[in-house]
Amino acid sequence: MMRNRQAKTPDPALHTPAVRFGRRASLSFATVFATAVGFAILLLLVKSKSAGLLHTDNTVADELHEYVRRHPTFTSAMRLVSDLGTSLAWWIILIPVVGWLAYRRLPRLVAFVLVTAVGSSLLNNAIKLVVNRARPHLADPVAIAGGKSFPSGHAQAAIVGYGILLLVFLPVISRRARPWAVTAAALVVLLIGFSRIALGVHYFSDVIGGYLIGGAWLFAMTAAFSAWRIDEGKPPVHPTEGLEPGLTESP
Repeated sequence: MMRNRQAKTPDPALHTPAVRFGRRASLSFATVFATAVGFAILLLLVKSKSAGLLHTDNTVADELHEYVRRHPTFTSAMRLVSDLGTSLAWWIILIPVVGWLAYRRLPRLVAFVLVTAVGSSLLNNAIKLVVNRARPHLADPVAIAGGKSFPSGHAQAAIVGYGILLLVFLPVISRRARPWAVTAAALVVLLIGFSRIALGVHYFSDVIGGYLIGGAWLFAMTAAFSAWRIDEGKPPVHPTEGLEPGLTESP
């Protein structure tokens, strides 16, 4: 005799806004935590002058330096890419963005851009002072940079800066174009980091450190922005939709 099997119906309680927000919040926390732990481990390796890390850093630096010295056109291209990640370049980009957001009367986004960008810069400088790592020393260098080496300010600024731009402007980008925008931003972020290693002004681990701490900071600021929206009675942030889905609407 066959037993009748009743189809299971989904529990509505598992799909309420509160439950969905809890899942997203848990995922955000886990992402920030994992990224921060990765950075902490790398920081300990740098501070302890791990032999394995030093070998990797020096090997990558020496091999890339030899290639750069033999290819001046490649060097010029790397200089151009590196210039895209300077502090001056980012302020030229972000100041008009802040002005436009202020004109659109979007104070939360203005605060997000300013706090995330300025806070990232201050955090990078503070970590550099604590770690106090010297930059690579190469024979016949093709580029010279001041300050300390870990973590890479260009790499951190790139992941934070392009993350800010995506989170702010995704609502005004068509859904079909969004994957292309994200891919293009990711490629530029990787190229900026690579250019700093190729020019011999940062070690490989400096760039990875910049990506990790920049990513953790960006995730944390996005979570804070989401909590701010909830306090004002608005739905939480969904990164794939941008920070303010109503950005396309007239103020």
